[in-house]
Amino acid sequence: MAHLDDETRRKALATVALYPERRSALIPLCHLAQAQDGWLTPEAMEDIAELVGVTPAEVRGTATFYDMLHTEPVGRYVVAVCTNIACMLSGAYETLEHAEERLGVHVGQTTEDGMFTLEDAECLAGCDKAPCIQVNHRFFGPVDPPALDRLVDDLASGALDEVVPPHGVLCRVERTVGLEAAGAAGVPAAEEAP
Repeated sequence: MAHLDDETRRKALATVALYPERRSALIPLCHLAQAQDGWLTPEAMEDIAELVGVTPAEVRGTATFYDMLHTEPVGRYVVAVCTNIACMLSGAYETLEHAEERLGVHVGQTTEDGMFTLEDAECLAGCDKAPCIQVNHRFFGPVDPPALDRLVDDLASGALDEVVPPHGVLCRVERTVGLEAAGAAGVPAAEEAP
């Protein structure tokens, strides 16, 4: 294990111990590694492959299938503007164009300071708050251009740090209920396997 830090490795081993098959922990481990670095580095994918008993290519293949996992660097805040029908009819394209102007980037790009990556989302399932925006998997809406400006200002100033964690952090709460994984208190069986 060359890349995962001690705390991430501890969490990864405890997560692997929750599953009867090590490879079943692949996606949760990707989220843990992404929480550490903000994206899935090649080195992290190698560590994950070793932990779950697959090749790094299998980790990358799985990671590239899911929108919530990034195999390239992204900004601290990934801003996804929903442009599906309900949001589109409520002004999503105008909000998306305004976001491009405000941030100085196009969809799929990251600001020079590394703070914001802008995405166009097919559907965020927030139709009741159209147009809906998701920032690091946290929902905001309805968001028109003035509301987007306030959101960007609040994110940049750190005013929303308690609500919106840095990109990559999917869950802010460690598991504290349910059955303890076999071996979670000690060295999980996954570490002993070849």
